Amino acid sequence: MKHLKKSFLSLLAISLFFNANAQKKQTALEFNFGEKVKSNSGTAINKAVEYSDALGYGFDFQSDKNLTFDKKSISAQSPFYFSVKLPEGNYSVEVVLGGDSKAVTTVNAESRRLMLREIKTVEKESKTERFIVNVRTGEFDGNKKIGLKPTEISGLNWDNKLTLEFLGTPNVQSIKITPVSKIKTLFIAGDSTVTDQGSEPWGSWGQFFPNYLTTDVSVANYACSGLALSSFKSGKRLDKILHLMQPGDYLFIEFGHNDEKAKGEGKGAWGQYTALLKEFVSRTREKGGIPVLITPTQRRRFNADGTLEPTHGEFPDAMRKVAAEMKVPLIDVTNMTTAMYESWGDELSKKAFVFYPANTFPNQEKALADNTHFCSFGANEVAKCVVQGIRDLNFDIAKNIKITVANYDPKKPSQPSEWTVPASVRIETTKPDGN
Repeated sequence: MKHLKKSFLSLLAISLFFNANAQKKQTALEFNFGEKVKSNSGTAINKAVEYSDALGYGFDFQSDKNLTFDKKSISAQSPFYFSVKLPEGNYSVEVVLGGDSKAVTTVNAESRRLMLREIKTVEKESKTERFIVNVRTGEFDGNKKIGLKPTEISGLNWDNKLTLEFLGTPNVQSIKITPVSKIKTLFIAGDSTVTDQGSEPWGSWGQFFPNYLTTDVSVANYACSGLALSSFKSGKRLDKILHLMQPGDYLFIEFGHNDEKAKGEGKGAWGQYTALLKEFVSRTREKGGIPVLITPTQRRRFNADGTLEPTHGEFPDAMRKVAAEMKVPLIDVTNMTTAMYESWGDELSKKAFVFYPANTFPNQEKALADNTHFCSFGANEVAKCVVQGIRDLNFDIAKNIKITVANYDPKKPSQPSEWTVPASVRIETTKPDGN
C-alpha cells in the first residue's frame, strides 16, 4: 500500500509539472539520491528505480546495476543513465556532484551532447554545476512532423524525455530540472559532420559545442546524417526551426558534403545549392533570426607534399559568394580544418577521425577507416573552430562563451593525447549516412 501511495504521489507531482498553470507554483523537478536522503524537498531516491513512462523518471538502459548508494549520493565505476519524462522545451539542469569518495564526473545530455567535462571532486566535497538542455520531439504546429530517420527514432534526441549520461567515476547527490521559458536559442542545420552522433566512435562538432557556452543560451541541433539543404528542407526541419524561432535567435547553416552528390540540370554549387542557401537566409531573417553560414569541414585527403587536397569543389566558394552578396556572417571552417589537418600531418590527423583497427569495439570484424567522419577528439577540435569564429565575428553571443575558453588557432591544434573524456557505452560501428 505504501508503494502504491508513493507511486501515486510521484505521478501527481509530474502531472502538476506538466500543467502550465501549476508551473507558477512548482517550477522544478528535483531528485535527491542516497540511502539516508529524505524527501523534504523534491523526490528522494534511496534505491535503484528503473525508468518507465508510467513513473516518469528513473535509471535508464538497465544501468541501475552499476550504482552504489552512499548515505547522501550515488556513485559508480561505470556509466549510468537517468531519464525524466518531459515535454518539449529548454531546461536548466543543476547537478550537485561529489560525495564520500573522490570522483571525476562527465555528463552528456540526450544523444551524447557534452555538458560537463571531467569535473573533479575530492572526498566529502560538493560542487554545483548547471547547464541548459534543449528537449524536442518531431511534432510541431498541430499535426506537422519532421521526417525522422530510423536511427533518430531509436536515439535519445527526439523522444519524450530528458536523458543524462554520467561517465567516468561519477558521484552525484542531486539533479534539479527547471523549465526555461525565454532564452536565446542557437539552432543548427547540417549533416553528419554537425549532428549529435548518438553512438561511439562517431562524433560531430554540434554535440561538443554546448560545452563551451554559458547557461544564457540554448543549442538546438537539428542536423542529421546524410542530409543536404534540399532534404533538410523537404523533411520539414527548417519549417520547425522557423516555427520555434524568436527574434534574435541564430541559425547556423553548414552543408556541402551531400549537396555535392546532386547531379543534373540546375544542380551543383551555383544552382540549387546557392538558391537554397539564399532561401534559408531570407526565411531566417523574415522571422527576425540571425543566419550564419559555415563552410563544410574538409575531408582528410593528403597530397604527396603534405598539403591537403580540396574535396568540395566550388561549394565553399559558392557559400562565400552568398555570404558576401547577402551580407551574411561566415565562419570558414573549410579553411580552418584544412590548416588543422596540415598542422597534424597525414598520420597524426587520423586520430581526429574514425580510424580504428579490427576488434577495437564489440562485433567489429573489420578495421574502420573514415576520412570524413570524426571521432570525439576531432569533433571537439572543430567545435573550437566554430567558437573561435563567433569570437572573430564579434557576435553578441560572444559574451556567452565561457570565460575559461581560450582562443583557438587551427594552425596550432590540440594533441590527441590531451583528449581524456571517457567514451559512452553506446556503440555502433556502422558508418553514418553521408560522406
